[in-house]
Amino acid sequence: MWPFNRKGPSGFSSSSTAEEVTAGIDATGLTAIVTGASSGIGSETARVLALRGAHVVMGVRNLTAAKQVQQSILKDNPSAKLDAMELDLSSMESVKKFASQYKSSGRPLNILINNAGIMACPFTLSKDNIELQFATNHIGHFLLTNLLLDTMKKTSRQSKREGRIVNVSSEAHRFTYSEGIRFDKINDESSYHSWRAYGQSKLANILHANQLTTRLKEDGADITANSLHPGTIATNLFRHMGVANGIVNAIGRLVLKNVQQGAATTCYVALHPQVKGVSGKYFSDSNLSKTTSHGTDADLAKKLWDFSMNLIK
Repeated sequence: MWPFNRKGPSGFSSSSTAEEVTAGIDATGLTAIVTGASSGIGSETARVLALRGAHVVMGVRNLTAAKQVQQSILKDNPSAKLDAMELDLSSMESVKKFASQYKSSGRPLNILINNAGIMACPFTLSKDNIELQFATNHIGHFLLTNLLLDTMKKTSRQSKREGRIVNVSSEAHRFTYSEGIRFDKINDESSYHSWRAYGQSKLANILHANQLTTRLKEDGADITANSLHPGTIATNLFRHMGVANGIVNAIGRLVLKNVQQGAATTCYVALHPQVKGVSGKYFSDSNLSKTTSHGTDADLAKKLWDFSMNLIK
């Protein structure tokens, strides 16, 4: 984090908003998917991308909430191009259905923003029998990205514009289990720790983007993949705990951002020309940042990729 709102090399700081970091950028002709766009930084990301001219498809669990967001955006910006499609990232069946419907629509895809997430919930298994935070925050997005990658490759070839995959991670990746990813204990309830499991899923977001970068480069695809920390934002991610308790104990002394500031780094990485050609990096406060050693471990990223591929089979 840039202290005291001091600007980093990009010219932006922790207090920069999503509108500020995309000022003057024309996203007309671009199509973006934003997961978890019915609330919090997801809805603000959708709003600002649409404001800049992108056609935004909101992948959401709750279509009623998404329709309300849509109406509120259209009220301020009647020319906004927004669609909402049902997507529950904790269910592979739902992810496959979403991807199939998206591909059937014939829409292009320039930008994929893997934003949806749950945080520090009690131990639960997903419909696919995977620990819920790992299932929702990582596996759902891993599968979604895999299923939409050919569409993104085709779009970047035809439009001759760089595709961008953006994984919303968190500084909480620092609080993961000591081994980083517990491949043999993903579903172990006896040693489950809600915050460490959240950190594990957020580390997985970083490693996913890093391994995607390697693979996209090998394919010669004009698509980048990056991860980011949005900042600590008072959103409904905190629903599983007493807010004060959660912030004080786990987030520590990080400064809380509002939603407009919280969506800034996502919008910066998705649209800004400064990020052109940059891939496999981690951003915070709309600037390049550093992860833990786990976050740059290429062997761990490869192991996670193989482990994830096995889970989605």
